[in-house]
Amino acid sequence: MSTTILAIESSCDDTAAAIVQDGKVLSNVVATQDIHRLYGGVVPEVASRAHQINIVPVVEAAIQKAGIQKADIQAVGFTRGPGLIGSLIVGVSFAKAFAQALNLPIIEVNHLDAHVLAHFAEDPKPNFPFLCLTVSGGHTQILVVRDYLEMEILGQTIDDAAGEAFDKTGKMLGLDYPAGPIIDRLAKEGKPVFKFPEPKIPGLDFSFSGLKTSIMYFLKKQVAENPNFIAENLSDICASVQDRIVSILINKLLKAAGQTGIKEVALAGGVSANSGLRNALQKTAEAQGWKAYIPKFEYCTDNAAMIGITAYYKYLQQDFATLDIAPVARY
Repeated sequence: MSTTILAIESSCDDTAAAIVQDGKVLSNVVATQDIHRLYGGVVPEVASRAHQINIVPVVEAAIQKAGIQKADIQAVGFTRGPGLIGSLIVGVSFAKAFAQALNLPIIEVNHLDAHVLAHFAEDPKPNFPFLCLTVSGGHTQILVVRDYLEMEILGQTIDDAAGEAFDKTGKMLGLDYPAGPIIDRLAKEGKPVFKFPEPKIPGLDFSFSGLKTSIMYFLKKQVAENPNFIAENLSDICASVQDRIVSILINKLLKAAGQTGIKEVALAGGVSANSGLRNALQKTAEAQGWKAYIPKFEYCTDNAAMIGITAYYKYLQQDFATLDIAPVARY
């Protein structure tokens, strides 16, 4: 008998639902919230209210697209955290109610673990053990993944995440939110002619707050001398910022590979959609003899398919949650 799981993702501002059957993604539906562009960032209260509006139609669309009936579902997986607590409450509450109505078990999922397991949504799939660089707006980590549910954090950010550095730089440059994709596009038209310092953080941890501060002081100094500096050099600024963020990430990944001897390397998280980072990983992999894995764009950003994949492997171990479980902003 097939194992069919309904998965719910609501950790930030995207409402997502997916149907995963025996580890295969049958549907993956996402409703985005463009309203946050008006505020230059995600407004938690606005996000949670939008989740309440979107979650029922998104789940119905996922079930219909998968070509199944509610009676075919064996379990409900959901993002417990980390994320915005108001957004998480909507997803967790819906998952509990749906499961209770059909007398189904529920499966809690760590959002960051799910980004890693997004690599198992489609071929080619990495072999264990592998290193995974997980990069998003709120998190930056290097993990060694020994099995589907066995992961160890080797290094993580001690302050800002890489995605946050992109977005905060975009704000300084007067770009719309989210700035990451805009910086990526503009960087292709420029050259990394401005040099920003690489943080000297020991071990495999990251830091992006110092880089953000150096960019801020650089822009203030240049604009004081030439008020049109940003407009006249926008593409080169974007290329320079992106080049430094990418080099910080790749250099730490090189260090992790050297320490572990692992040559299977994967990229995950929203920032893994960045073309500069994807290209840099491919070039580094060729030079180092690594086997590199980069998920399709739809599995890079927040989505429910990755939640369903993770829930499927937890289902095989009968790792179910109880109905008193609560969402957590941080693990």
